[in-house]
Amino acid sequence: MRARLAIVSILAACAACTLGPAALAQGELEVDVELVLAVDVSRSMTPRELEIQRRGYAEALVSDEVVSAIRNGMLGRVALAYVEWAGEQRVVVDWTLVRDRAGAEAFAGQLTAVFDSSLRRTSISGALDFAATLFDGNGFTGLRRVIDVSGDGPNNQGRPVAAARDAVLARGIVINGLPLMTREGMGSQWHLQDLDEYYRHCVIGGPAAFVIPVLEWRHFPQAVRRKLVLEIASRPAHPPAHPTAPHDRVRPAAADYDCLIGERIWRDMQNDWN
Repeated sequence: MRARLAIVSILAACAACTLGPAALAQGELEVDVELVLAVDVSRSMTPRELEIQRRGYAEALVSDEVVSAIRNGMLGRVALAYVEWAGEQRVVVDWTLVRDRAGAEAFAGQLTAVFDSSLRRTSISGALDFAATLFDGNGFTGLRRVIDVSGDGPNNQGRPVAAARDAVLARGIVINGLPLMTREGMGSQWHLQDLDEYYRHCVIGGPAAFVIPVLEWRHFPQAVRRKLVLEIASRPAHPPAHPTAPHDRVRPAAADYDCLIGERIWRDMQNDWN
């Protein structure tokens, strides 16, 4: 009897090692990473740019590189959610388990969007705050939790972005950035020459956090593929610069970088209108 009880105890311990304590306690499925893809759809983005983003993420998710990264993870499965944001946010694809090409293709097939014609400002802080809430009770326990935020300008609505970033980091969530440094969209007054530095100093954070800038839209799909592989495979903290960008495009910002620059631009515009 004593030997039988010992065997039962060993089997129980092995089950705990396989499922993880959080999965056993809460009935959640353990995954390599819980990843929120937070994509900018503000008014400064043209319809063509919005289409490029949707197609770029869909193509990246089903690429050999990303599917391989998913399969080769410690657990071989990830949880993904796709969110569009501007002044407000909407979930386009809710939390989905992806473990193979079929799952990636199913997720990519849902990446459709509906856009209205109203003027939408840019609230990176709102996007971060919203994305952070999506991890609560989502049915998954990730070895890592990551918010991947892309955008073509600085925060100009909602609370200061640095405050939102700090609150997200305090929850143990990593933030990575994909600054869109193209010049196609409307509203040139929002274009920052050093948007990559803005993201590095004011938006991203956490272990192994990184920034990959996009300088031309034709490079967007490649940048998304690289970014997803890095996030899923948890590569080193300092990935090489985007192959289409010189190395000095991603560099530490000065200690006195103005993280309220977007709000100041918006205030100046209002003063001009008045």
